[in-house]
Amino acid sequence: MPKIFFNIAMSEVRSVDAAEGISLMEAAIRSHIPGIIAECGGACSCATCHVYIGESFRAVVGEPDDFEAEMLEEVFAERRPSSRLACQIRLTTAMDGLEVTVPVADR
Repeated sequence: MPKIFFNIAMSEVRSVDAAEGISLMEAAIRSHIPGIIAECGGACSCATCHVYIGESFRAVVGEPDDFEAEMLEEVFAERRPSSRLACQIRLTTAMDGLEVTVPVADR
């Protein structure tokens, strides 16, 4: 069971024990993480689960596919090289200790 650390609004860190195999978005929603709206329910069609992946885990999490990369053009906060949609990340034991920042919308 990977432990995920959510940095919320750069002032609070919440740790979440998440089941392997669920999406990062599901873990956030189940744990009531603010800023993860997930309007589309994980269908990769709204970009409301945008997060920044901690640098030490970028290789483990991987890069977005072409469809996700297109959706990342619609995010409401600054897009960064570490930007991902939480609905597209399936949690594994290799992600234990994953640090995720929930960005603040700038629009």
